[in-house]
Amino acid sequence: MIRSIAILMLFVFQTALAGPPEDLYEIFDDYWSNEMAENPFSATSSGVYAYNTQVPGVAPSDQARRTGQMLGFSERLEAIDHDLLSKEDQLNADLLAFILKHDVALSEFDRWRIPFLADTGFHTNFGYVVSSTPFRTEKDYADYLARLRGFPGYIDQQIENMRQGLADGFTQPKVILPFILPSFEAQVKDNAAAHPYYAPFNDMPATINSRRQRVLRAEANDVLSGKVIPAFATLLVFMKDEYLPGARDTLGASELPNGEAYYEALVRYYTSLDNATADEIHKLGLAEVKRIRAEMNAVIKETGFVGDFSAFLEFLRNDRQFYATSPQGLLDRAAWIAKDIDGRLPAYFGKMPRQPYSVEPVPANIAPNYTNARYIGASLDADRGGQFWVNTYLHEKRPLYQLTAMALHEAVPGHHFQSALALEIEDVPDFRTEFYPHAFGEGWGLYAEKLGVEMGVYQTPYDDFGRLTWEMWRACRLVIDTGIHTKGWTRQQSMDYLASNTALSLHNVQTEIDRYIAWPAQALAYKMGELTIWELRAKAEKQLGAKFDIREFHDAVVGSGGLPLELLRNRIDDYIAEAQAK
Repeated sequence: MIRSIAILMLFVFQTALAGPPEDLYEIFDDYWSNEMAENPFSATSSGVYAYNTQVPGVAPSDQARRTGQMLGFSERLEAIDHDLLSKEDQLNADLLAFILKHDVALSEFDRWRIPFLADTGFHTNFGYVVSSTPFRTEKDYADYLARLRGFPGYIDQQIENMRQGLADGFTQPKVILPFILPSFEAQVKDNAAAHPYYAPFNDMPATINSRRQRVLRAEANDVLSGKVIPAFATLLVFMKDEYLPGARDTLGASELPNGEAYYEALVRYYTSLDNATADEIHKLGLAEVKRIRAEMNAVIKETGFVGDFSAFLEFLRNDRQFYATSPQGLLDRAAWIAKDIDGRLPAYFGKMPRQPYSVEPVPANIAPNYTNARYIGASLDADRGGQFWVNTYLHEKRPLYQLTAMALHEAVPGHHFQSALALEIEDVPDFRTEFYPHAFGEGWGLYAEKLGVEMGVYQTPYDDFGRLTWEMWRACRLVIDTGIHTKGWTRQQSMDYLASNTALSLHNVQTEIDRYIAWPAQALAYKMGELTIWELRAKAEKQLGAKFDIREFHDAVVGSGGLPLELLRNRIDDYIAEAQAK
């Protein structure tokens, strides 16, 4: 009896020390509130509009404060006894722990000194925020004007951060900067009305009377022409006169200060695998390239083409039958394919997202060095749905045979489908609906491309070759990214490797290689995630046999929102056990 009482007292003491589950939810609430306050642009995109007048502080002191906050949340989370939590709360805690662990680990490298990539950055990302901002009332416009007035200070801080990067030798490589500068130049307009940030004033709601509309437009003209555009002009001068001449001549991340450790940390983050190494990923990439090449050769044989692999690529890059005659033609074809896929989804998924999506061109001001396509999400209460962006710049160099794989990846059942479903998850902490681990999200997008074979959406061997060339493209990423950042590969060597193994246009080859150079390790996420999902599907099919239901499996994969790969493995193990018990 005494022993039982002692054990009970010990359990009560441990429970009190660890804190009850409500303490865990207090951490979740505090974390999310802090994230929204510290990142007002992200808050707007998440449908939290309380910070719509604000711009984020990005000075070194702001960065240090945020790191301290993340460490504080980590300490509070570690004090919770994991074993006392429900299974769902264990998952919630594990996900926040993953976020905090990598935020703290990467903060060591002061990444804020390089605030832009090859196709996006601080100077273009506000455009996404504008498209997520509600413009329904006069107050919405007043808040937006207040935010625009603060925007030059945000640019000034970013310039100082990049100056620190120049002093430290922590910059983007000089060789890719001429291809990035046009995105800075596009922000400097001759008149305010031509600037993308003026767009909300072109079509104002009728609930604002005409006199007030004129006043608001005049204010917008004044703040854009007097503050925002001059700030962008100053930024452009800095980029041309200071950053470009002072940028590093090296290429790989490993050649940055503390670069080897930096790249290793990025590999762990983007793959969501703590044991992933660049050498192992490089070897995996080479094996995948060999496997996919054999499948591509089989499709070439199916077309009846006479000639070797390189001759077939030349044929695809130059025969006009494979290219749209106008930007609108490219959009129209992408939209038809996406709608065709929509109609096939019920056979493969039990639950459909309720948020719609549109097919849109990549904005002209960022299109020249932008990737082929991208998905742009929206909160559930936004004035728009998700957006499947198709790059129509140089439409005559963007093959139609890649559009099916592109639509499957970016729209349905890829990014839009998965992200929109995540927004609908109920009774979870707010951060869960927004969480996007790259290996899961991009791996799911690549899985969706191959799923299209089962769905019957590839209509010709050329479309299927387009799918394979996109899969090959992602396999090449494993080789090229690790090659550039750990093995001394040159930019030209990387472009040659990608061009010789895929049917990507040479323009796309250049923009993609610059993307990998500018964004180390992110390109690894796609294949690492996709291979894991196929591995888990094979496991479920083998263990469940006749009980395997493709709709239930897919719902299990995407039904919990974004998951690091190890937690996804746990989720599928639970699904298999539940299905076996039926």
